Amino acid sequence: MKTTNALLDAGAIALSSLCLLHCLALPLLAAALPLMGVWAEAEWVHIVFVAIAAPTTGFALWRAHRKQPLPAAAIISATAGLLLLLAGAAGWPSHEAETPMTVTGSLLLASTHIWNAWRRHRH
Repeated sequence: MKTTNALLDAGAIALSSLCLLHCLALPLLAAALPLMGVWAEAEWVHIVFVAIAAPTTGFALWRAHRKQPLPAAAIISATAGLLLLLAGAAGWPSHEAETPMTVTGSLLLASTHIWNAWRRHRH
């Protein structure tokens, strides 16, 4: 019974938070759309994201590896994700490949971090 109540409370809190976020953020987001469109096409945005993602990923996985050695697949996945992000930001091999490479790299990094968090909470 306690688990059901906790789950219902968590669900209600999550839905209330989403409602609040929707009510407060949507007008601000709508007002900022023109600026976001300009930023989406700016090359420096991609470089900034890579510059933030690389040390953050490196530090997070290094700390996790100190506590429990990471599987080779996690290191390969994170490295591939970062390389794809870097290649996308550099526009290599072509401008048309930028979006698929960036999306794939982001998904690889996110899935590696989710896997790492799952491993950390499992032990």
